[in-house]
Amino acid sequence: MRLKRIWKVVIGIVLTIVIVVILGISFYKYELTAIDKSSKTDVIITIESGTSTKDIAKKLENAGLIRNDKVFMVYLKLNNVTNLQASTYKLNRSMSAKEIVKTISSGKGYNPNEIAITFKEGNNIREIATLISKNTNNSYDDVLKKVNDSKYLDSLIQKYWFLDTSIKNSKIYYKLEGYLFPDTYIFSGKDVTIEEIFEKMLNKMDIVLTKYKSDIKKSKYSIHEIITLASLVEKEGKTKDFNNIASVFFNRLEKGIALGSCASAYYGMGVDFTEVGIATSEMINAKNNYNTYQIKTLPVGAISSVSEDAIKVILNPVKTDYLYFLSDNEGNTYFFKTYQEHQKKQKELKEAGKWLR
Repeated sequence: MRLKRIWKVVIGIVLTIVIVVILGISFYKYELTAIDKSSKTDVIITIESGTSTKDIAKKLENAGLIRNDKVFMVYLKLNNVTNLQASTYKLNRSMSAKEIVKTISSGKGYNPNEIAITFKEGNNIREIATLISKNTNNSYDDVLKKVNDSKYLDSLIQKYWFLDTSIKNSKIYYKLEGYLFPDTYIFSGKDVTIEEIFEKMLNKMDIVLTKYKSDIKKSKYSIHEIITLASLVEKEGKTKDFNNIASVFFNRLEKGIALGSCASAYYGMGVDFTEVGIATSEMINAKNNYNTYQIKTLPVGAISSVSEDAIKVILNPVKTDYLYFLSDNEGNTYFFKTYQEHQKKQKELKEAGKWLR
């Protein structure tokens, strides 16, 4: 009987311990959850350099961002968090303790002056300069001046493996055309310098091109020619058509036939399709180093920024017999082996009202 009583006591103690542990774990987890999951109100909090972890926890509790500073300290210890960074952060009561710790550990502070600029695939330097002038304190003319600054270009050639003296050709309108990678970039504010903007874009181009370094080495074309070809593909079609468009250009180059790219004719005249519509006879007959109606080689340089997709199709071209293509007003591109087929399709599209210019 006495043994039974002892077992009952032991079992009672064990059950009590289990219940206490379960309740403790539940309490711990609850204390780390978001104060208000539906909250949409931001809380700006500044952590000064040298602030102790204990003081950070108390500051977060006082700001209503965590439930319990002591539980928060336990979480930090259990997860071996030692890298909370001094800065100003934009937090929210809908964030859990884990999310708050991740933000404060990142060191990526909140900057109310921060700006984002999106440079799209196919933007040329003039369009890039316009975007920069609209979003920062730099002028359009300053951007164009910087892009052709000889000493600045020399410093970039020293820094980036994919840039060489080809970009300094005096016949190139804008020396960095094609090399500024299109993407959305975040900057600290409107006082960002042109050099800082270009550096971010060139760094991204470095990342992209480095992935294809072995393909670039195997190509019979130089990096400058690869970027130039990619820009023609970028401006002449949509992503789904890139492979076949590239094949047309490669086939024409091999046969010594002028590429006949309207996009290059526009660029050579310093205008865009949106400004003038279909290429005029003046553009097609213009004598310049970009107009591929008049030259049987590649343009002297790129005519726009290029996407990774455009670069890939140049480095890994598909084989076709196509020598011609045209696009309708609905975004479809058609490819042909002969000029007669091209003309026939163009006539059909005109009659159907799908080739309006």
